[in-house]
Amino acid sequence: MDTSPVIEKDWPFLLSLLPADLEVTAKESHALVRKRGVTSAQALLRLAFAWAYVGLSLQTTATWAALADVAHLSDVALLKRLRGAADWFGRLLAQQLAHQAALRRAEWPAAASLCLVDATTVSQPGSTGTDYRVHLKLDLASLTITDAIITDASGGESFKQYPWAAGEIVVGDRGYAHRQGIAAIAAAGAFVLVRLNWQNVPLQQRDGTPFDLLAHLRTLTPGETGEWAVQTAPARDGTVAIPGRLMALRKSLPAAEAARRKVLAAAKKKGKTPDARTLEAAEYVFVFTTVPGTLWAAETVLELYRFRWQIELAFKRLKGVLALDEMASKEPRLCRAFLCIKLLGALLVERLSHRWVDFSPWGYGDRPPPLAHAPVSADRGDGARCGGDRGDAGPVGTGGGEVERGLSFQPPPPFQSGRSCHLLCPPTS
Repeated sequence: MDTSPVIEKDWPFLLSLLPADLEVTAKESHALVRKRGVTSAQALLRLAFAWAYVGLSLQTTATWAALADVAHLSDVALLKRLRGAADWFGRLLAQQLAHQAALRRAEWPAAASLCLVDATTVSQPGSTGTDYRVHLKLDLASLTITDAIITDASGGESFKQYPWAAGEIVVGDRGYAHRQGIAAIAAAGAFVLVRLNWQNVPLQQRDGTPFDLLAHLRTLTPGETGEWAVQTAPARDGTVAIPGRLMALRKSLPAAEAARRKVLAAAKKKGKTPDARTLEAAEYVFVFTTVPGTLWAAETVLELYRFRWQIELAFKRLKGVLALDEMASKEPRLCRAFLCIKLLGALLVERLSHRWVDFSPWGYGDRPPPLAHAPVSADRGDGARCGGDRGDAGPVGTGGGEVERGLSFQPPPPFQSGRSCHLLCPPTS
């Protein structure tokens, strides 16, 4: 995919999708303290897109900038500029996420809020392991990203990383099958739908007696669906039991055999022998949900889980089309800047895809109003976090004004201000 038009002929259009107060936020984030060589925040952002989004090297970016009269600086000076602007890029990403979350609430006010969560790994140049994880929250109704979290390799998949609102229905894969995360969703008044492993989440009968998962699964015939009233077992750390339903489907014989072969191949690659219970559990698809049975039957819940693949496709687009995994640096702050610009570009592509019907004939839409900008959080206990605190008014909008095409909305409740890019990488100075 040729992305070079983004920094050339399409640049004015891209700017029309961004807040008008770039100079203000760049100064507040200390991204543009001095203007020697780079005379404006727009020029700095254009340099960042040329380097991270288009994929030019630092030297090529500096050369292109000089020829296009965008900026005049060396590749070393450019490196320092980008490294110092990582927090600002995260702030712009936070504003776009908040903007999209507000528009979603305006366009689908009565729709059930179905959220898909998942994460993907990103490696630095020359690395053979995981260096960073990008965690996304995807709204199923609009297929738009409503939260993004960047962590280092130690940041595992967990429902606890996200802010939740009452009534949300959250769908996650087996990586999110942990009692603490399930309890966090329940405590917020939201509902969970998560696929289980046979050993990760111990289950009980509603009376507190042990629930033999595999014994109940064996009662199913191929193609049959089963449902049982269960609860998660209390954990030693004080996590309480969460009542819910276990729903399972026994796979067809060919599908079960293919699943067992996959388990054996993965174990062989790691030089291990799979547990017999793991091979038996591969014959089934089983999920745990707190969604009431009066709302969704077992067949509906299992059918809904199939839509989780949409977030996998989102990651495939990010990596295959926008090259999210082709990091250009090993320096932590440059890595953060790279990932923020990639995700910001992805959000702008989403906005374009949802506005193609009413494009103006001249190619430029209305510039969104300046978003309220809260100071970047100074909390760096576990890392750097961009965007307002989750309990404040947040960088959501102008508060009851009009956003794009006369679409009016009320500011989202406090939890939505947390829909921002939380940079949880190790702090750098």
